[in-house]
Amino acid sequence: MARARARHWGDVWHYATARVVVAARAQGLRPLDGPFGDFNDADGFAAQAGRAAALGCEGKWAIHPRQVALANAAFTPTDAEVTQARRVLAAMADAVRDGKGAVALDGRMIDTASVRQAEAMVGKAAAIAERKDRTRAPNAGRSTGATGRPSTRKTRS
Repeated sequence: MARARARHWGDVWHYATARVVVAARAQGLRPLDGPFGDFNDADGFAAQAGRAAALGCEGKWAIHPRQVALANAAFTPTDAEVTQARRVLAAMADAVRDGKGAVALDGRMIDTASVRQAEAMVGKAAAIAERKDRTRAPNAGRSTGATGRPSTRKTRS
């Protein structure tokens, strides 16, 4: 009889998720991870979202409101990651300005792929901050009537 593993570094979805990421990127699409059915298992959702993020997914389906904050936490870059990404971009900009052919930061080479990853991370952080700013504003995303209050009038599509 085969011995069951209680824990494993990967999961049954590792290969499929990796393939989805590669296929989506090849078509210029943003890969998202699928749903996690047990909305009472916050630790399981967070672990699955973390694995999906590590494989290159940009988000995860949330099938219950409890999962939204967990997904946001898994796919939002930390302040330290954004700071490091900005350092990478600054180091590359300095090297280009100074006509250098090779760039290193903290003993590590910076190349085009490093710059693209840094640009994506800084862009993602900026988009998240912009969205937070919009949702904090009064009547964010709502049209207002002449009174300045949200309109209740229905519009046709």
